[in-house]
Amino acid sequence: MRKIGVLIILLLLSMASILIGIKELSIVQLFTLNDSQRLVLLMTRVPRTISLILAGATLSVSGLIMQHLTQNKFVAPSTAGTMDSARLGILVVMIFFPSAPLLFRSFVAFLFALGGTLLFVYLINLLPAKNQVMVPLIGVMFGNIVGSIATFFAYQFQLVQNMSSWLQGNFATVMKGSYELLYLTVPLLVVVYLYTYHFTIAGMGADLAANFGLHYQRVQLLGLIIVALASGVVLIMVGNIPFLGVIVPNLVSWRYGDHMKQTIMITAVSGSLFLLVCDILARVLIAPYEIPVSVVVGTLGSLIFIALLMRRKRG
Repeated sequence: MRKIGVLIILLLLSMASILIGIKELSIVQLFTLNDSQRLVLLMTRVPRTISLILAGATLSVSGLIMQHLTQNKFVAPSTAGTMDSARLGILVVMIFFPSAPLLFRSFVAFLFALGGTLLFVYLINLLPAKNQVMVPLIGVMFGNIVGSIATFFAYQFQLVQNMSSWLQGNFATVMKGSYELLYLTVPLLVVVYLYTYHFTIAGMGADLAANFGLHYQRVQLLGLIIVALASGVVLIMVGNIPFLGVIVPNLVSWRYGDHMKQTIMITAVSGSLFLLVCDILARVLIAPYEIPVSVVVGTLGSLIFIALLMRRKRG
């Protein structure tokens, strides 16, 4: 029954996302659309809502995978250097292959994201003890170093303005014909669901995974490949969305436990819900102007992140 209730809320928020905007629509108007309203609906509102649902689910599940694989509740693509590494990859494409197609840009972003994530995992494995707070701090510092390198070369090649679009997540420019690459995240989510048992066992550590007959390194590499590919696609399409992969899995595990098989669906839907709410707020807070959704997510996410840290410290 809880899952049905969550899906109903998702449907209602999706409807609200479709109706709210500079050119407001009503439920009644959906059945009597004129040409202008039909254009707005099909070209912008529906693609934007689908993008929000897919991006929210993908980033939340990516955070859930990384938290299991690193055995740390505060690790996610935005706190492990994954997104910053993908952004560096995009900059490399802009410098050396400025006319490259979107798929090529996504592939390079994926390679850099995977390389950065593997380097982060290597760095935290050097720690004598995996402190719950130290690990994400190392990830943030590593991400800042990679981001600084990207900014330096962006200044050198006069690409700062172009790079700024990858710094802030924004769904205002999502239109039909420019977001469809996000559908690649759907098969990735299916693969994650099929391997939830493996990720759950891997989250218990290499020794215990070996006792269950699980090849820990292979499962870890599979998880990191999925996270890197998903993060690269989301970054290419809508930009960086901070904290989402940290807070949603934590809130879900706090309520439903840590068994990935039981929480992956609710984590995906909750990520979509959270991003839909933030995007609606971004549209209405200073209407008719619009705030980048990453600002709203970052503000709410940072407050929840601090609360999670304080709760962990008290625990």
